[in-house]
Amino acid sequence: MSKGFGWPKANLRRLAAIWLIVGFLAGVMVTPSQARGSDFKIYEGFKTLARVFYEVNLRFVEEPDNNEMVQGAVRGMLNTLDPHSSFMTVDEMNEFQQETSGSFTGVGVEISTRDQILTVVSPIEGTPAARAGMRSGDQIIAIDEKPTKDMSVMEAVKAIRGPKGSKVVFGVFRPGLDRILTFTIIRDYIPIRSVRSEELAPGIGYIHITNFQGDTSLEVEKAIKNLGAKSPLTGLVLDLRNDPGGLLDQSIRVSGLFMGQVQVVETRGRVEDQNMVYSSDQEAILSRACPIVVLVNEGSASASEIVAGAMQDYGRAVILGARTFGKGSVQSVVRLPDGSGLRLTTARFYTPSGRSIQTDGIAPDVEVPSLLPRNIKALREKDLDRHLLGVNETREEKKARALEDNESDESDLDQPDKGKSSRGKKPGKRGQGPKGAKDDLEDEDDPFLEKPLYEMTLTERLEVDKQLSQALDMLKNGKVKSYFTGDLTPARNRG
Repeated sequence: MSKGFGWPKANLRRLAAIWLIVGFLAGVMVTPSQARGSDFKIYEGFKTLARVFYEVNLRFVEEPDNNEMVQGAVRGMLNTLDPHSSFMTVDEMNEFQQETSGSFTGVGVEISTRDQILTVVSPIEGTPAARAGMRSGDQIIAIDEKPTKDMSVMEAVKAIRGPKGSKVVFGVFRPGLDRILTFTIIRDYIPIRSVRSEELAPGIGYIHITNFQGDTSLEVEKAIKNLGAKSPLTGLVLDLRNDPGGLLDQSIRVSGLFMGQVQVVETRGRVEDQNMVYSSDQEAILSRACPIVVLVNEGSASASEIVAGAMQDYGRAVILGARTFGKGSVQSVVRLPDGSGLRLTTARFYTPSGRSIQTDGIAPDVEVPSLLPRNIKALREKDLDRHLLGVNETREEKKARALEDNESDESDLDQPDKGKSSRGKKPGKRGQGPKGAKDDLEDEDDPFLEKPLYEMTLTERLEVDKQLSQALDMLKNGKVKSYFTGDLTPARNRG
């Protein structure tokens, strides 16, 4: 006799109820004869899922946690999609909402997965991670000594977050080095203020947006007014470098501050209600005669790419720097009945002229390479696991690039000393000093800075920040023209 028949009747009734609930939630309580085509395939798939759920409850050596199993099944389902779709528990959903309001505590680092490894996209300026010296491309292999293998992005975020003043320890592999780096970072409130501004030269202003939060457009508006309080601005540098994005509506409002009531971005999805055109509904507060240079780099993503792409399409600004990250997808957040949430990619972004941002990013009008350590390869959307195809990318190219990246990574591990001058040095720790000062982890010819740009004087910054210094020179010498008329500008006129 099967051991299953020896179960108490109460447990068997519970299992029968579970089977019924799973089938009901799946919406597949139909017979095979009722199902047709793809509906039948969905029915078969959920029938298998329900059977596995039943067997685990019936036969597993210990009583399983049904909530954990359901959440695990949902996570696994979403893990077959793109890197930006995820399931959030009730706690994670609350943390996500706090993040968009800018009031969370953590270390201030944007992460994703590359080759199934948690990888730093970019540290946010002014945060503990940036001060400690974490960089784009760093591979996080452990958090508080817990290996990150098979850890989802949301699970990693939860492990990184914590009370202000508490510490978190990262084990990091940095391509080009032959040892594991250790970063001990003290958690802090991530700055609510997303905008910083100053005067670069008489009449020439500078506005840096670190990310797009709920009040970013108001902060930018205030900065423009303050910079032009004494006399009208004759030039402006809008810095969107290492800006990972944020709220879509804020990118639209910020664009409107410079261009007024124009189309800013279009979304296109598989479902009709995702096909939308978004336009600014406000008047510009900066004179059309004021030329603008927008700074971008590999860390400029999503909302910052929307702003840069729109200003480029309309000829409102010269885009200077390096090609952007290429995150051209829309995520819709759905709160589920139990308070958990679903973050699902539902559409792609397109600039006003119809250019897709996905994987292609925004190419600068004036290319000036970013200041990167020579062993660091910039991480972009096309490098992320399971990324959505761009319009100029085929599945074959995507597979070939993934294979090439894997072979390159294996080569780096086989030849850890190749191309660096740190041989013979002992492993060191970093992230405990207030400035993230240069130490024995750095190569002698590594151009990485002794202190962050935002902690330097303007004179110091202009000496090392070639993108900023060239933007300022172009504005001073009248080399930036505004072609903005409210209509799309032919590409040949840009720059």
